[in-house]
Amino acid sequence: MLTQAEADQLIQMEKQFVRPPASISIPPGADETYELVGQGDRERFQLDVWRGTLRLSKLKLQNRARSVVVLVRLDVDGAPHTNPDGEQVSGTHLHLFREGYDDKWAYPIDSARFTLLSDLGATFQEFCAFCNIVASPPFQGIIA
Repeated sequence: MLTQAEADQLIQMEKQFVRPPASISIPPGADETYELVGQGDRERFQLDVWRGTLRLSKLKLQNRARSVVVLVRLDVDGAPHTNPDGEQVSGTHLHLFREGYDDKWAYPIDSARFTLLSDLGATFQEFCAFCNIVASPPFQGIIA
């Protein structure tokens, strides 16, 4: 179990790919996990990348710590989400770790942080920046 302060620190920690691929692509049906490491190699993280097969605009990008703790998850063109307080967040939303609730809380997208959600490459790069993943591999075009 993480405290909010620990989770916030892990989100802000600079992370890099353990074995950086030459490039990243997110074709329909993609379901990949990339290993990341934090500063000083003390903390390990995972970057999960998933894309729908029928609705190609559906995308999930997720940053986990300690194998199972979801720190940040971006759901693009996903189903509406209901927060623990009953508030419903429609369509694209961002999950952030919240102490006592894990990733159960979702928030509307900040258009200043995620500027062009229809562009997979831009969204991937902006998600990496949001999670402080440095030196992310280049995005290999938009594959429909």
